[in-house]
Amino acid sequence: MTAHVIPTRPSTRAVALLRLIAYSSLGLVMFFLPVEIAGKSTILFDHAATWLATKQRPLAIAFVLALMAWGATQPFVSGRWRESLTTKVFSGLKVLGLVLALVYLSGFGPAVLFQKDMLPFLFDKLALTVGLIVPLGAVALAFLVGFGLLELVGVLMQPIMRPIWRTPGHSAIDAVASFVGSYSVGLLITNRVYLEGKYTAREAAIIATGFSTVSAAFMIIVAKTLSLMPAWNFYFWSTFVIAFAVTAITAWIPPISRMDNTGGVSDQLPAGFNRWQAAWDAGLSQAQAAPALWRVLRDNLRDGIAMASAVVPTILAVGLIGLLLARYTPVFDLLGLLLVPFVWIGGLAEPMATAKALASGLAEMFLPAIQLKGADPVVRYVAGVVSVSSVLFFSGSIPCVLATRIPLSLRQMVAVWFVRTVLSLLMAAAIGHLALAQGWIA
Repeated sequence: MTAHVIPTRPSTRAVALLRLIAYSSLGLVMFFLPVEIAGKSTILFDHAATWLATKQRPLAIAFVLALMAWGATQPFVSGRWRESLTTKVFSGLKVLGLVLALVYLSGFGPAVLFQKDMLPFLFDKLALTVGLIVPLGAVALAFLVGFGLLELVGVLMQPIMRPIWRTPGHSAIDAVASFVGSYSVGLLITNRVYLEGKYTAREAAIIATGFSTVSAAFMIIVAKTLSLMPAWNFYFWSTFVIAFAVTAITAWIPPISRMDNTGGVSDQLPAGFNRWQAAWDAGLSQAQAAPALWRVLRDNLRDGIAMASAVVPTILAVGLIGLLLARYTPVFDLLGLLLVPFVWIGGLAEPMATAKALASGLAEMFLPAIQLKGADPVVRYVAGVVSVSSVLFFSGSIPCVLATRIPLSLRQMVAVWFVRTVLSLLMAAAIGHLALAQGWIA
């Protein structure tokens, strides 16, 4: 959003500066500094989630089941399941996800569901992990995005947003918040700003389909599944760069380039401020205006639990449906045929199998990671990047976009998904081969 300069009192400016530096630094450490504990090198809250899942498994399972029960029942208790066909479908999928969790934990059900790469993998490696990491990551996220860092970075990015991504400067905050936070939060911000008339339809579509990807916390799940956590920083930052590069391309080509671009706002610095002054003032203003730390942590934990409760049962249901379709039907074989030439150009092993797995990401962003977790390092890296950079998938982001006022049709989003997948695949393949040669991935 536009950086509005809020005058700060001299007596509080030093405190605001301290909050900005101290809390933001702590957030950077939590998300980006690997720490080795018991021979395992990863970021801090991933260590915490692993400890809970392994050392406190009964407690972790009980917590995740409670999340799933809440997520499955909440649409019916609130009556929101009636809002649209989409909400009805996904409300049903959440109930199915809860039932599948109970089937797995009880041990009673069809044998096909208990194959190691079906419910055991979906529950133990995804549902359980996501149910723990998302709330923990939401708490850590409070330090990264709640005390002025995003505002500061956003103002500094203003000069490059319009010429590269065709969005106003104030969208930088939205864009980075979406990437670092979550697609649901990002889409919420984008929709609100669009309804306020500060984004054109095209600008809102660019952000919704280009920047509103899964959060850093979800990226950890992908990295863990694909055994990429030893190269976490490389994986995160290269995916960040690729996703933004792909968005810069899709903003200039159909279908997004043909959308209405009337309205919106212009970029202007506050009078009497150069860019650095405006950036620091925006960061300090946010640091000063932010609530007490305990309130921010409480609110983020509440939002993280709410998000996890909605996502975890959907992951289990859609993930299983996607795996069954991938194994027993030609659906993704047919869709994957469109990707085979690009997989071949990228020099990836087993082009048909890889293309089929990448195509399954349209159903659920985790499916490529699940199906390619045993592949060679370059293919695993490409799967990790494409899972995130494609942005759009039916189990999460597409229904969220359809629930907003942003004028994107289902047909347009599928077209954008295909373009983003192809571009992400080619870029990731080139970088992946280089990374393997340099020893950055293994």
